[in-house]
Amino acid sequence: MQGPAVFMDISLEDQAQELRKYFKSLGAEISEEKSPKGIEDDLHKIVGVCDICYKENNEADIEAILNSIVSIMVSIPLERGENLIVAFSQRLGKAPGPKLGFVALQSLWRLYNNLEQDSPLRYHVYYHVIELAARTGGVGEVFKNVEQLKKEFASCPPSNEQMQKLYRLLHQVLKDQNSELASKVMIELLGTYTDENASYAREDAIKCIVTALADPNSFLLDPLLSLKPVRFLEGELIHDLLTIFVSEKLSSYLQFYNNHKEFVQSQGLNHDQNIKKMRILSFMQMAESNPELTFDEITSELQIEDKDVEAFIIEVLKTRLVRARMNQAQRSVTVSSTMHRTFGRAQWQHLRDVLLLWRTNLQQAHESMSSVTAAQLEYTQQKP
Repeated sequence: MQGPAVFMDISLEDQAQELRKYFKSLGAEISEEKSPKGIEDDLHKIVGVCDICYKENNEADIEAILNSIVSIMVSIPLERGENLIVAFSQRLGKAPGPKLGFVALQSLWRLYNNLEQDSPLRYHVYYHVIELAARTGGVGEVFKNVEQLKKEFASCPPSNEQMQKLYRLLHQVLKDQNSELASKVMIELLGTYTDENASYAREDAIKCIVTALADPNSFLLDPLLSLKPVRFLEGELIHDLLTIFVSEKLSSYLQFYNNHKEFVQSQGLNHDQNIKKMRILSFMQMAESNPELTFDEITSELQIEDKDVEAFIIEVLKTRLVRARMNQAQRSVTVSSTMHRTFGRAQWQHLRDVLLLWRTNLQQAHESMSSVTAAQLEYTQQKP
């Protein structure tokens, strides 16, 4: 979707006058004459009526007109650049219907890519690009991930408040399209708050928790508890629910749901999906302490019927969170590895112990090889 601006073989002033005449012919309230104040004032007048070109039946003609405006906009120094850019972006953002919306998106994306990397105006354009992309289904073309977004604005970082506004928009756009990416965006948003203003992030923190819980591919929820805005929710039901998903078992969730059905439903969470996720999380927790699990233990702990155990294990393996092997004849599951639901001091200590054991084994192997090498050398030297 990226492309260069369109430049005509006439001066910018003459190009602006041609645009004035064109918009006048469509019925816009604009003079055909050039502004005595110069090209920037011409551009302001043109931007003020540019959306009248949506009357055209030919989308290619509309795109050509919008690109002509873009070519002037990126070719002159703008003293009042922010107002002009915002006005143009807003007018393109109101393009009616998906087809015209896509044309407007292409022109706005072209403007974004033709602005200097260190221009603070790029933020305003990008914000409206996301709005248009949400309407036309092209978000994936203009937003890949948070890391790439940061690189885009590395030369001229927007203010903290601007990034918060952009993250909220992205989360709103992505939550029904890509829940995993929406969760990452929201976590990034919460990371912009400090100890001083974390208490003002209540709504964002709740959205973050709900999005993570609803995401069928999100199982490592422990990091959310360390986010400052989430910590301000301690003692509230949403924080209690998060804690259950972080470290407790299915039975705890079922008890919570029985006591707070209306709350769970009010958050837009699906009870059946919650149960499915909690069963997987509970199985992971069982496997951490006992790599040999019987079908009877699984049916009892996870409250599923015996005939459904094999299908459940297959679902667990699909997540790639657990590596295991079923033995239908012995009605058991042998777990070779599992992701930890939480990674605290105990897990770090276990990792340290494992690494120390590996180091010891490597040292012993090295010493053994050194002994073999020395013995071989001595034997060789003793041979006549």
